[in-house]
Parts: sequence; C-alpha cells; structure tokens
Amino acid sequence: MSAPLLEVKDLKKHFPIRAGLFQQVVGHVYAVDGVSFSIMPRETLGLVGESGCGKSTTGKAIIKLIEPSSGEVSLNGRRIDGFDRAAMRPVRRQLQFIFQDPYSSLNQRLTAGAIVAEPLRNFESLSSAARRSRVAELFGRVGLRPEQMDRYPHEFSGGQRQRIGIARALAPNPALIICDEPVSALDVSVQAQVINLLVDLQRELLLSYLFIAHDLAVVEHISHRVAVMYLGRIVELADRRTLFATPLHPYTEALLSAVPVPDPKTRRKRIILGGDVPSPINPPPGCHFHTRCPYAEARCRVEAPALREIGPGRHVACHLR
Repeated sequence: MSAPLLEVKDLKKHFPIRAGLFQQVVGHVYAVDGVSFSIMPRETLGLVGESGCGKSTTGKAIIKLIEPSSGEVSLNGRRIDGFDRAAMRPVRRQLQFIFQDPYSSLNQRLTAGAIVAEPLRNFESLSSAARRSRVAELFGRVGLRPEQMDRYPHEFSGGQRQRIGIARALAPNPALIICDEPVSALDVSVQAQVINLLVDLQRELLLSYLFIAHDLAVVEHISHRVAVMYLGRIVELADRRTLFATPLHPYTEALLSAVPVPDPKTRRKRIILGGDVPSPINPPPGCHFHTRCPYAEARCRVEAPALREIGPGRHVACHLR
C-alpha cells in the first residue's frame, strides 16, 4: 500500500478575540479543534458539514494561507506546518488552491492569460513565447479558447471564471489541489460541467483533491472517501458508498436525511435536529453534538469521543458506536 500524499494530525486553528483599550485576548474562536485525516495519491477526500463548521479554515491552514495554531501537516512524508514563507515556496508547486468565489479570487486588472501565467513566472524559467504556449494549452484543457487569453475577468461568465481559476491551479503541475466549495457560487447546470471537468483532470493528470463542500450530492459524485465535520471536529470518516449507505454518527444521519431523492416513489424519513449550532467561541463540553443529539447520554455531556477506527477505513467519533 502506498504512503499518504497528505497527512494531517490534530490540526487546530483558534482565532483570538481581543477587546478593551489594550486589545487583550478575552477568548478564542475554536474554528478547527483537532482535525486528523490523510489523502492518498490520486484520491479525492470530500470534507462536508454545515456552514461555519471549519471546513474552509481547515483547507487554508493546511496550505498555510492562515497559520495553524498547532498540529502536524505532512506532504509526501515531510512536515510542512513549521515552514516559513521562504521554505513554503517550493512546496506550493505541489499544493494549489481553488477558491469559492470565481470573481474575487481573480485579479481584475490582469488579463485571463496573465492570471494563469503568474504561477509559471514564479516557478518556471520560460521564454515569453513558451509561457504563452503553455497558457494556451491550459486554456484548452479546462474548456476555454486560447483566443480568450487577452480578455479580462469581467468579460467571462461565472463558470468560465472558475475554469480560469482551475487553469491557474494546474499551471505549476501540483500533486494536490484543495477545492474550497468550487461550484457553490455557480448555476446547477454549470456545476455539473465543472465537477465533470475536475474528474477528467484527475484521471488525466493523476491529481489528488481535498474537496470542501456542503452539497452532499456533489460530494457523493466526486469523492472516494468522505469526512463529516461538526463544530471544528471530524465526527465520521468512511469511503463514499459506506457512509452514504450506512451512516453511523447521528449528525451524519441527519445530514443525509436532508438530501433530495431523485426517485419520487422513494420516501426518506427526514431527521429534524433541535436547537441551534453552538457558538465556536463557547463550544459545549464533551461531545460538541450532544446539545442537538437525540441519543445523547450523560457520558456525552462530559467526555469528548475520540475519532476511532471501528472497521477497515471506517472512523466515527461517538460513544454509542
């Protein structure tokens, strides 16, 4: 069995809350609170959960767009979490990011071709002609025409802008791309085109993805394994088919019960969770989900369950399993 391409151990990101005249730290936002997972070569790991659960923060902390508070991040067996900006520079060839908003993530003052060429300027020693030829090749690969290279981002549709973002991520030939809700801002028909493009690119270029999303139907289509996140922690991790067929954590059960079923004759019992998601500033003790869990016991209120393996490749953080 091959070694993991990316390995994350007990990753945490706590944002300080400052108040008063001297801006003293009076608390923290526990955005990511001990996340662990791995991604194998050529694999897509889906990371799902409600808005505000820490999915995007996890992706940005891995690639050090924001500095993690603690934990370990290893790429190809080498720890990178302690790297400074200079040490991270060569690593960024292997780790790329696709942002959620295909408009604000692009520099509006540059042409589309210049945006895609920027990583080539940073990492490759190419002549202007060779660089332009490479950009034209990347445009064709993501479904854009080379003659569109001289247009500006505002001249493209939302789906086309996201294709520019994908081409930019592909430019330095990465091994892993972190996709931060790359289709959530797009129309449904365009979403399918972009998802199919990502699947084709993975097959052709042998890529790995960390695919962050809240749309479970999209995650089911593209992912090999799925990690479910709640209030800064992963509560369940399993391969796609197993998780969607037999969810074990009560939160995963509730999430999947809300997914529309395409067959009108099939009825799915909807699980309605009581209460609101607790604040990440003051998360509840014990299991973070116990305030909304219909099966919570006394132990759940005081003891945080560890994410443990209960079967081959099957992990769950629940005292009842």
